[in-house]
Amino acid sequence: MSLSDPLSWNIDIDRFLNLLIPPPPWRWIPYPIAHFFGYRKTPPKALGNVLIAFWAFIGIFCGVSLIEGVSSHIPSFRDHGAPLIVASFGAAAVLEFCAIESPLAQPRCAVLGQIFSSIIGVGIAKLFAMSPRAEDLRWLSGSLACAAATAVMIMTKTVHPPAGATALLAAVDKSALALGWFLIPIMMLGAGLMLAAALILNNIQRRFPVYWWTPEELTKRRRPDVERTSSGAGEAEGKRFTPSPTPSLEGQSVTEDGPQILIRRGLLQVPEDVYLSSEEKQLLESLSNRL
Repeated sequence: MSLSDPLSWNIDIDRFLNLLIPPPPWRWIPYPIAHFFGYRKTPPKALGNVLIAFWAFIGIFCGVSLIEGVSSHIPSFRDHGAPLIVASFGAAAVLEFCAIESPLAQPRCAVLGQIFSSIIGVGIAKLFAMSPRAEDLRWLSGSLACAAATAVMIMTKTVHPPAGATALLAAVDKSALALGWFLIPIMMLGAGLMLAAALILNNIQRRFPVYWWTPEELTKRRRPDVERTSSGAGEAEGKRFTPSPTPSLEGQSVTEDGPQILIRRGLLQVPEDVYLSSEEKQLLESLSNRL
């Protein structure tokens, strides 16, 4: 890493994980079923805010009710004094039924973000509980849990704002502290039920998720390295590099008249219906500046 180049301070775990993740299996799944997993042969039509508000109301009501109803009928939840629902699922419901195109609402973030944060929050709470001044230092454990969970979510590309609240609750809330490690299966179940409701209700007139793991193309093998001759100072001639994976349209129709990204010197235009990760935008902007 070069101290003088801020962009060099970047660790992309997907460079390694994406090699292990299989591509979406939509071509082998009947379309009526794949439809409710977010697959589309053609892009969905845009809806007015009245319909969006209607489906958000129905979705949030059903999603929250589903978690509360299931939790109330699990004996082990009652035995541990678990709440009907963890408060952070209220914010998660808004993301997963309202801002359904946001990267923060996609399944990878919505599920893994909550799990990672609950583990970190409970773990930090347990560490502080070993101190005789645990009660006086609870404020510190809460801030550390939220900060650590956020850092982990950034590094794992699972940023989910409600999960920050989960980590905070795990470290400072008395009922969450009493649950201890049992909070983790509670969050896993709640995140799974919320996702299941979102898959059914959001796909009636809209599309969810936009992607499951990443907007980038998933292939089992990395593409062959491409030779290039570097002209920058200090770089060895013939340095090899691997091109960044291209975004996956996941079922959208691709024609000559489809969405196009325009790159000119100092100009980058990306259609609103094309999602690019921050890394992809940085790459395209750097190419634009070099033209």
